[in-house]
Amino acid sequence: MPSHLFTSESVSEGHPDKICDQISDTLVDLILERAEDPRAARAACEAVTTTNLVLVAGEIRGLTLPVAEVEAAVRQTVRTIGYEQESFHWQHFEFDYRLHGQSSDIAQGVDAAAQADEGAGDQGLMFGHACRETEDALMPAALHYSNQILLHLRDARRAGTVDGLGPDAKSQVTLRYEDGRPVGVEKVVVSSQHAANLSLTAVRDRIVPSIETVLPQGWMPPAASVLVNPTGKFVIGGPDADAGLTGRKIIVDTYGGACPHGGGAFSGKDASKVDRSAAYAARYLAKNIVAARLADACTIQVAYAIGVADPVSIRVQTDQGPERDAALTRVLDEGAVFSLRPGDIREQLGLHRPIYRRTAAYGHFGRAPEADGGFSWEQTDRVDALRAAVS
Repeated sequence: MPSHLFTSESVSEGHPDKICDQISDTLVDLILERAEDPRAARAACEAVTTTNLVLVAGEIRGLTLPVAEVEAAVRQTVRTIGYEQESFHWQHFEFDYRLHGQSSDIAQGVDAAAQADEGAGDQGLMFGHACRETEDALMPAALHYSNQILLHLRDARRAGTVDGLGPDAKSQVTLRYEDGRPVGVEKVVVSSQHAANLSLTAVRDRIVPSIETVLPQGWMPPAASVLVNPTGKFVIGGPDADAGLTGRKIIVDTYGGACPHGGGAFSGKDASKVDRSAAYAARYLAKNIVAARLADACTIQVAYAIGVADPVSIRVQTDQGPERDAALTRVLDEGAVFSLRPGDIREQLGLHRPIYRRTAAYGHFGRAPEADGGFSWEQTDRVDALRAAVS
């Protein structure tokens, strides 16, 4: 389309669903930290939250976690997010524990004597994407700016440079495209929980500077196109206002609707679950393809059968045409540049480490790689190998 609008949204760490994602990944990190062999540890942990209640449920393997230790970790996560409300306080909410051992039927299909032979933890299809809409992050721009607005507000709230804002917030950015490239912002929507004594004008005055800081120079839309708390009031927030559940923000977690999604959520799952690990690998490869300037936009689909190591299909689609797509698909299928077998993905990206809690808010992609292995799938260290393989 020569000219069109496109919108993506994000939600903050204090959104009820994101609280649950962070709790689930807190448990994954705890299991990987405590397990004698983190490569053999398994987790499929869900969380539910509502007014003054957090419930954790699911399957774990590799160790026995004392209930008191799990509860302490969950409460600390909620404390870090910032909940000290009367109807949802990190010290006082009711805690319920329903974790049990992993199904032996699932385990027999995943485990293998050799790392490379480990089967996928479930069937499914995963997508990875990268594009030049944001030069450093190589992410779709509407989602990137939506995430960055909320990150800026979070940092300001935690630093105390703004007062009266709560942890629950949402953002939405609508971009205008010309000839396939974003050229400006059409609309911005931000809703933030706030103290009861703040007027709508006061809330707006606290939020607009973060929008101005994040958007590229010259992209700030007119005041009438910046909608702050459009309902007029957002005092009751978090689980007291709405129930939360792990895995309900999969589009926020990935590409903001700019490419397909396989349907599987990430949080609460160890690396044997290809919903998570293969989606990370697909993003890693797509980002390296774009960073290598083999394409300006790249989407990769990979699919698996439960208990089988080799993908059942791989497809690369770029903006460079079928010849380039076929060459890249062949390179990935051969596995010489990067193996897409689940056990190999875990080792190549270091996914047996406790690096997941930090991924569970503000997007799993478009973040900077960290020294301890966090966001390892955001590295661009296969650029030369991909160029050589394609040429």
